[in-house]
Amino acid sequence: MTPIQSSVRAIAFGAGLRPIAPPNQPETPVIPTIHRPRRLRRTETLRRMVRETVLRVEDLIYPLFVMAGENQQIEIPSMPGCYRYTLDLLLKEVQTAIDLGIGAIALFPLIAEDLKDNAGTESYNPKGLIPRTLRAIKQAFPDILAIADVALDPYSSQGHDGIVKDGKILNDETVAILVKQALTQAEAGADIVAPSDMMDGRIGAIRSALDAEGWINVGILAYSAKYASAYYGPFRDALDSAPKFGDKKTYQMDAANAREAIKEIDLDIAEGADIVMVKPALAYLDIIYQIKQHTHLPVAAYNVSGEYAIIKAAGLQGWIDEQKVILETLTSIKRAGADLILTYFAKDVALLLR
Repeated sequence: MTPIQSSVRAIAFGAGLRPIAPPNQPETPVIPTIHRPRRLRRTETLRRMVRETVLRVEDLIYPLFVMAGENQQIEIPSMPGCYRYTLDLLLKEVQTAIDLGIGAIALFPLIAEDLKDNAGTESYNPKGLIPRTLRAIKQAFPDILAIADVALDPYSSQGHDGIVKDGKILNDETVAILVKQALTQAEAGADIVAPSDMMDGRIGAIRSALDAEGWINVGILAYSAKYASAYYGPFRDALDSAPKFGDKKTYQMDAANAREAIKEIDLDIAEGADIVMVKPALAYLDIIYQIKQHTHLPVAAYNVSGEYAIIKAAGLQGWIDEQKVILETLTSIKRAGADLILTYFAKDVALLLR
Protein backbone atom coordinates (compact mmCIF):
# COMPACT_ATOMS: atom_id res chain seq x y z
CA MET A 1 0.00 0.00 0.00
CA THR A 2 1.38 3.42 -1.06
CA PRO A 3 1.47 6.39 1.35
CA ILE A 4 -1.43 8.00 -0.57
CA GLN A 5 -3.55 4.82 -0.30
CA SER A 6 -2.81 4.64 3.37
CA SER A 7 -3.93 8.25 3.92
CA VAL A 8 -7.16 7.74 1.98
CA ARG A 9 -7.91 4.60 4.02
CA ALA A 10 -7.32 6.47 7.29
CA ILE A 11 -9.57 9.38 6.29
CA ALA A 12 -12.35 7.02 5.20
CA PHE A 13 -12.14 4.99 8.39
CA GLY A 14 -12.19 8.18 10.50
CA ALA A 15 -15.35 9.27 8.75
CA GLY A 16 -17.06 6.06 9.76
CA LEU A 17 -16.78 4.42 6.34
CA ARG A 18 -15.93 0.78 5.98
CA PRO A 19 -12.24 0.48 5.12
CA ILE A 20 -11.40 -0.92 1.72
CA ALA A 21 -9.23 -4.00 1.71
CA PRO A 22 -5.88 -3.51 0.02
CA PRO A 23 -5.50 -5.17 -3.34
CA ASN A 24 -4.66 -8.88 -3.29
CA GLN A 25 -5.46 -9.12 0.46
CA PRO A 26 -8.62 -10.84 1.79
CA GLU A 27 -10.97 -8.61 3.77
CA THR A 28 -11.14 -9.48 7.52
CA PRO A 29 -14.79 -10.29 8.34
CA VAL A 30 -16.47 -8.30 11.10
CA ILE A 31 -17.94 -10.80 13.60
CA PRO A 32 -20.72 -9.33 15.75
CA THR A 33 -20.46 -9.89 19.55
CA ILE A 34 -23.78 -11.60 20.32
CA HIS A 35 -22.96 -13.02 23.73
CA ARG A 36 -22.33 -10.29 26.27
CA PRO A 37 -22.49 -11.66 29.85
CA ARG A 38 -21.84 -8.13 31.08
CA ARG A 39 -25.40 -7.19 30.14
CA LEU A 40 -26.61 -8.96 33.29
CA ARG A 41 -24.00 -7.29 35.48
CA ARG A 42 -24.88 -3.74 34.43
CA THR A 43 -26.87 -2.71 37.53
CA GLU A 44 -27.26 -3.89 41.10
CA THR A 45 -30.89 -4.79 40.43
CA LEU A 46 -29.87 -7.06 37.53
CA ARG A 47 -27.11 -8.64 39.57
CA ARG A 48 -29.54 -9.43 42.38
CA MET A 49 -32.10 -10.88 39.97
CA VAL A 50 -29.68 -13.41 38.46
CA ARG A 51 -27.66 -14.17 41.60
CA GLU A 52 -27.15 -17.92 41.92
CA THR A 53 -26.28 -18.09 45.63
CA VAL A 54 -28.12 -16.04 48.23
CA LEU A 55 -26.84 -15.91 51.81
CA ARG A 56 -29.64 -15.57 54.38
CA VAL A 57 -29.69 -14.99 58.10
CA GLU A 58 -31.70 -18.22 58.35
CA ASP A 59 -28.59 -20.10 57.21
CA LEU A 60 -26.58 -19.07 60.27
CA ILE A 61 -25.86 -20.82 63.57
CA TYR A 62 -24.20 -18.66 66.22
CA PRO A 63 -21.60 -20.42 68.43
CA LEU A 64 -21.49 -19.10 72.01
CA PHE A 65 -19.06 -19.69 74.86
CA VAL A 66 -20.45 -19.93 78.39
CA MET A 67 -18.56 -19.92 81.71
CA ALA A 68 -19.43 -20.05 85.40
CA GLY A 69 -19.93 -16.88 87.45
CA GLU A 70 -22.05 -13.76 87.21
CA ASN A 71 -22.03 -10.50 85.29
CA GLN A 72 -18.86 -11.20 83.31
CA GLN A 73 -17.91 -11.29 79.68
CA ILE A 74 -14.27 -11.86 78.82
CA GLU A 75 -12.98 -11.22 75.32
CA ILE A 76 -10.98 -14.05 73.78
CA PRO A 77 -7.61 -12.54 72.77
CA SER A 78 -7.21 -14.67 69.64
CA MET A 79 -10.83 -14.03 68.59
CA PRO A 80 -11.43 -10.27 68.77
CA GLY A 81 -15.13 -9.52 69.20
CA CYS A 82 -15.91 -12.95 70.68
CA TYR A 83 -16.48 -13.44 74.39
CA ARG A 84 -16.94 -16.00 77.10
CA TYR A 85 -20.19 -15.11 78.90
CA THR A 86 -21.55 -15.95 82.29
CA LEU A 87 -25.11 -17.24 82.03
CA ASP A 88 -26.82 -13.96 82.94
CA LEU A 89 -25.00 -12.07 80.18
CA LEU A 90 -25.26 -14.97 77.78
CA LEU A 91 -29.04 -14.66 77.93
CA LYS A 92 -28.70 -11.01 76.86
CA GLU A 93 -26.49 -12.07 73.97
CA VAL A 94 -29.07 -14.65 72.90
CA GLN A 95 -31.73 -11.94 72.95
CA THR A 96 -29.52 -9.79 70.72
CA ALA A 97 -29.11 -12.67 68.29
CA ILE A 98 -32.86 -13.25 68.19
CA ASP A 99 -33.48 -9.56 67.53
CA LEU A 100 -31.17 -9.84 64.52
CA GLY A 101 -33.15 -12.78 63.16
CA ILE A 102 -30.69 -15.50 64.14
CA GLY A 103 -32.68 -18.61 65.01
CA ALA A 104 -30.04 -21.09 66.20
CA ILE A 105 -27.17 -21.11 68.68
CA ALA A 106 -24.49 -23.69 69.50
CA LEU A 107 -23.16 -23.84 73.07
CA PHE A 108 -19.61 -24.54 74.21
CA PRO A 109 -18.50 -24.54 77.87
CA LEU A 110 -15.43 -23.27 79.68
CA ILE A 111 -15.02 -25.81 82.47
CA ALA A 112 -13.02 -25.15 85.64
CA GLU A 113 -9.86 -27.24 85.97
CA ASP A 114 -10.97 -28.80 89.25
CA LEU A 115 -14.01 -30.28 87.48
CA LYS A 116 -11.98 -32.03 84.79
CA ASP A 117 -10.91 -35.66 84.84
CA ASN A 118 -9.79 -38.29 82.36
CA ALA A 119 -13.31 -39.70 81.96
CA GLY A 120 -15.01 -36.31 81.50
CA THR A 121 -17.59 -37.15 84.15
CA GLU A 122 -18.66 -33.51 84.49
CA SER A 123 -19.99 -33.72 80.93
CA TYR A 124 -23.08 -35.62 82.11
CA ASN A 125 -23.66 -33.83 85.41
CA PRO A 126 -27.34 -32.76 85.25
CA LYS A 127 -26.47 -29.72 87.37
CA GLY A 128 -23.45 -28.85 85.26
CA LEU A 129 -22.82 -25.68 83.28
CA ILE A 130 -24.35 -26.73 79.95
CA PRO A 131 -27.52 -28.32 81.40
CA ARG A 132 -28.12 -25.20 83.53
CA THR A 133 -27.52 -23.01 80.50
CA LEU A 134 -29.88 -25.03 78.30
CA ARG A 135 -32.68 -24.86 80.87
CA ALA A 136 -32.31 -21.12 81.29
CA ILE A 137 -32.22 -20.48 77.54
CA LYS A 138 -35.24 -22.63 76.76
CA GLN A 139 -37.20 -21.06 79.61
CA ALA A 140 -36.43 -17.53 78.41
CA PHE A 141 -36.50 -18.22 74.65
CA PRO A 142 -38.50 -21.37 73.93
CA ASP A 143 -38.38 -20.83 70.16
CA ILE A 144 -34.59 -20.57 69.83
CA LEU A 145 -32.94 -23.68 68.38
CA ALA A 146 -30.40 -24.80 71.00
CA ILE A 147 -27.56 -27.03 69.82
CA ALA A 148 -25.32 -28.70 72.41
CA ASP A 149 -21.80 -29.92 71.69
CA VAL A 150 -21.18 -33.56 72.58
CA ALA A 151 -17.47 -34.13 73.25
CA LEU A 152 -15.16 -34.73 76.18
CA ASP A 153 -12.32 -32.30 75.43
CA PRO A 154 -13.75 -29.35 77.43
CA TYR A 155 -14.18 -31.70 80.39
CA SER A 156 -11.02 -33.78 79.99
CA SER A 157 -7.95 -33.33 82.17
CA GLN A 158 -6.01 -34.55 79.11
CA GLY A 159 -7.63 -32.16 76.63
CA HIS A 160 -8.63 -34.99 74.31
CA ASP A 161 -12.03 -35.94 72.94
CA GLY A 162 -11.90 -39.33 74.60
CA ILE A 163 -10.72 -41.31 77.58
CA VAL A 164 -6.95 -41.75 77.56
CA LYS A 165 -5.18 -44.97 78.50
CA ASP A 166 -1.47 -45.61 77.97
CA GLY A 167 -1.29 -42.63 75.63
CA LYS A 168 -4.12 -43.88 73.40
CA ILE A 169 -7.67 -42.59 73.00
CA LEU A 170 -10.20 -45.30 73.81
CA ASN A 171 -13.14 -45.46 71.43
CA ASP A 172 -15.94 -47.60 72.84
CA GLU A 173 -15.39 -46.53 76.44
CA THR A 174 -15.61 -42.91 75.27
CA VAL A 175 -18.82 -43.55 73.33
CA ALA A 176 -20.47 -44.77 76.53
CA ILE A 177 -19.69 -41.40 78.17
CA LEU A 178 -20.88 -39.46 75.11
CA VAL A 179 -24.23 -41.26 75.30
CA LYS A 180 -24.65 -40.12 78.91
CA GLN A 181 -23.71 -36.56 77.93
CA ALA A 182 -26.22 -36.47 75.06
CA LEU A 183 -29.02 -37.81 77.27
CA THR A 184 -28.28 -35.18 79.92
CA GLN A 185 -28.39 -32.44 77.28
CA ALA A 186 -31.65 -33.71 75.81
CA GLU A 187 -33.27 -33.76 79.23
CA ALA A 188 -32.07 -30.19 79.84
CA GLY A 189 -33.74 -28.94 76.66
CA ALA A 190 -31.33 -29.34 73.76
CA ASP A 191 -33.13 -29.40 70.43
CA ILE A 192 -30.11 -30.89 68.69
CA VAL A 193 -27.05 -32.68 70.04
CA ALA A 194 -23.87 -32.33 68.02
CA PRO A 195 -21.22 -35.03 68.53
CA SER A 196 -17.90 -33.44 67.55
CA ASP A 197 -15.56 -36.11 68.90
CA MET A 198 -15.10 -38.36 65.83
CA MET A 199 -15.32 -41.63 67.78
CA ASP A 200 -16.47 -44.56 65.64
CA GLY A 201 -20.08 -45.61 66.17
CA ARG A 202 -21.12 -42.74 68.41
CA ILE A 203 -23.99 -41.53 66.21
CA GLY A 204 -25.72 -44.91 66.29
CA ALA A 205 -25.19 -45.30 70.03
CA ILE A 206 -26.54 -41.82 70.77
CA ARG A 207 -29.54 -42.25 68.45
CA SER A 208 -30.47 -45.55 70.05
CA ALA A 209 -30.17 -44.14 73.56
CA LEU A 210 -32.18 -41.01 72.77
CA ASP A 211 -34.97 -43.06 71.22
CA ALA A 212 -34.99 -45.54 74.08
CA GLU A 213 -35.41 -42.71 76.58
CA GLY A 214 -38.22 -41.09 74.60
CA TRP A 215 -36.19 -38.24 73.05
CA ILE A 216 -37.25 -39.17 69.54
CA ASN A 217 -37.52 -35.53 68.42
CA VAL A 218 -34.03 -34.51 69.53
CA GLY A 219 -31.94 -34.25 66.37
CA ILE A 220 -28.32 -35.17 65.77
CA LEU A 221 -25.99 -32.82 63.92
CA ALA A 222 -23.01 -35.06 63.22
CA TYR A 223 -19.52 -33.64 62.85
CA SER A 224 -19.08 -36.25 60.15
CA ALA A 225 -16.03 -34.94 58.31
CA LYS A 226 -14.05 -33.24 61.05
CA TYR A 227 -10.44 -32.81 60.09
CA ALA A 228 -7.38 -32.71 62.36
CA SER A 229 -6.84 -29.06 61.54
CA ALA A 230 -4.50 -26.30 62.63
CA TYR A 231 -7.40 -23.86 62.25
CA TYR A 232 -8.81 -24.76 65.69
CA GLY A 233 -6.19 -22.95 67.78
CA PRO A 234 -8.25 -19.92 68.90
CA PHE A 235 -11.20 -22.16 69.86
CA ARG A 236 -8.94 -24.17 72.16
CA ASP A 237 -7.80 -20.90 73.71
CA ALA A 238 -11.44 -19.97 74.31
CA LEU A 239 -12.20 -23.21 76.16
CA ASP A 240 -8.73 -23.96 77.52
CA SER A 241 -9.09 -27.37 75.89
CA ALA A 242 -5.84 -27.93 74.01
CA PRO A 243 -4.47 -31.50 74.20
CA LYS A 244 -2.01 -32.01 77.03
CA PHE A 245 0.01 -34.36 74.82
CA GLY A 246 0.21 -35.31 71.17
CA ASP A 247 -2.48 -34.34 68.70
CA LYS A 248 -5.88 -35.55 67.54
CA LYS A 249 -4.84 -37.25 64.32
CA THR A 250 -5.74 -40.76 65.48
CA TYR A 251 -9.43 -39.85 65.55
CA GLN A 252 -9.94 -36.69 63.50
CA MET A 253 -9.52 -36.96 59.73
CA ASP A 254 -6.34 -36.53 57.72
CA ALA A 255 -6.42 -33.19 55.88
CA ALA A 256 -5.26 -34.91 52.68
CA ASN A 257 -8.28 -37.21 52.40
CA ALA A 258 -11.50 -36.65 50.46
CA ARG A 259 -12.93 -40.11 49.74
CA GLU A 260 -12.73 -40.90 53.44
CA ALA A 261 -15.12 -38.01 54.11
CA ILE A 262 -17.77 -39.72 51.99
CA LYS A 263 -17.23 -42.92 53.97
CA GLU A 264 -17.71 -41.05 57.26
CA ILE A 265 -20.83 -39.36 55.91
CA ASP A 266 -22.35 -42.68 54.84
CA LEU A 267 -21.67 -44.25 58.23
CA ASP A 268 -23.25 -41.35 60.14
CA ILE A 269 -26.31 -41.32 57.90
CA ALA A 270 -26.74 -45.06 58.35
CA GLU A 271 -26.49 -44.59 62.12
CA GLY A 272 -29.20 -41.94 62.24
CA ALA A 273 -27.67 -38.49 61.71
CA ASP A 274 -30.17 -35.77 60.77
CA ILE A 275 -27.59 -33.24 59.58
CA VAL A 276 -23.99 -33.87 58.51
CA MET A 277 -21.18 -31.36 58.84
CA VAL A 278 -17.76 -30.51 57.45
CA LYS A 279 -15.23 -28.80 59.72
CA PRO A 280 -13.33 -26.56 58.95
CA ALA A 281 -15.00 -24.88 55.99
CA LEU A 282 -12.68 -22.71 53.89
CA ALA A 283 -9.84 -25.15 53.27
CA TYR A 284 -12.44 -27.88 52.66
CA LEU A 285 -14.87 -26.29 50.21
CA ASP A 286 -14.23 -29.19 47.85
CA ILE A 287 -15.36 -31.62 50.57
CA ILE A 288 -18.53 -29.60 51.19
CA TYR A 289 -19.27 -29.70 47.45
CA GLN A 290 -18.72 -33.46 47.18
CA ILE A 291 -20.87 -34.21 50.20
CA LYS A 292 -23.66 -31.97 48.93
CA GLN A 293 -23.70 -33.97 45.70
CA HIS A 294 -23.65 -37.23 47.64
CA THR A 295 -26.51 -36.82 50.13
CA HIS A 296 -29.99 -35.35 50.38
CA LEU A 297 -29.52 -34.56 54.08
CA PRO A 298 -28.87 -30.95 55.09
CA VAL A 299 -25.15 -30.17 55.01
CA ALA A 300 -23.60 -27.88 57.60
CA ALA A 301 -20.17 -26.29 57.59
CA TYR A 302 -18.22 -24.78 60.47
CA ASN A 303 -16.49 -21.47 59.70
CA VAL A 304 -14.01 -22.14 62.48
CA SER A 305 -12.09 -19.94 64.90
CA GLY A 306 -8.87 -19.81 62.88
CA GLU A 307 -10.77 -18.68 59.79
CA TYR A 308 -12.47 -16.02 61.89
CA ALA A 309 -9.19 -14.87 63.45
CA ILE A 310 -7.44 -14.50 60.09
CA ILE A 311 -10.15 -12.20 58.74
CA LYS A 312 -10.39 -10.21 61.98
CA ALA A 313 -6.61 -9.72 62.16
CA ALA A 314 -6.37 -8.53 58.56
CA GLY A 315 -9.39 -6.28 59.07
CA LEU A 316 -7.94 -4.69 62.19
CA GLN A 317 -4.73 -3.96 60.28
CA GLY A 318 -6.70 -2.31 57.49
CA TRP A 319 -5.36 -4.77 54.93
CA ILE A 320 -8.82 -5.86 53.76
CA ASP A 321 -12.36 -4.53 53.72
CA GLU A 322 -13.52 -6.76 56.57
CA GLN A 323 -17.25 -6.54 55.95
CA LYS A 324 -16.95 -7.35 52.26
CA VAL A 325 -14.59 -10.25 52.95
CA ILE A 326 -16.97 -11.66 55.57
CA LEU A 327 -19.86 -11.73 53.11
CA GLU A 328 -17.71 -13.12 50.30
CA THR A 329 -16.34 -15.82 52.57
CA LEU A 330 -19.69 -17.03 53.85
CA THR A 331 -21.20 -16.84 50.37
CA SER A 332 -18.42 -19.10 49.13
CA ILE A 333 -19.23 -21.64 51.83
CA LYS A 334 -22.87 -21.64 50.84
CA ARG A 335 -22.01 -21.74 47.14
CA ALA A 336 -19.94 -24.87 47.78
CA GLY A 337 -23.11 -26.55 49.09
CA ALA A 338 -23.55 -25.75 52.78
CA ASP A 339 -27.16 -25.38 53.84
CA LEU A 340 -26.20 -24.24 57.34
CA ILE A 341 -23.12 -22.33 58.52
CA LEU A 342 -21.80 -22.17 62.06
CA THR A 343 -19.95 -18.88 62.21
CA TYR A 344 -18.71 -16.39 64.79
CA PHE A 345 -19.60 -13.74 62.20
CA ALA A 346 -23.32 -14.51 62.60
CA LYS A 347 -24.22 -11.15 64.16
CA ASP A 348 -22.05 -9.21 61.68
CA VAL A 349 -23.67 -11.00 58.75
CA ALA A 350 -27.17 -10.50 60.11
CA LEU A 351 -26.51 -6.76 60.34
CA LEU A 352 -24.92 -6.61 56.88
CA LEU A 353 -27.80 -8.50 55.27
CA ARG A 354 -30.23 -5.95 56.64
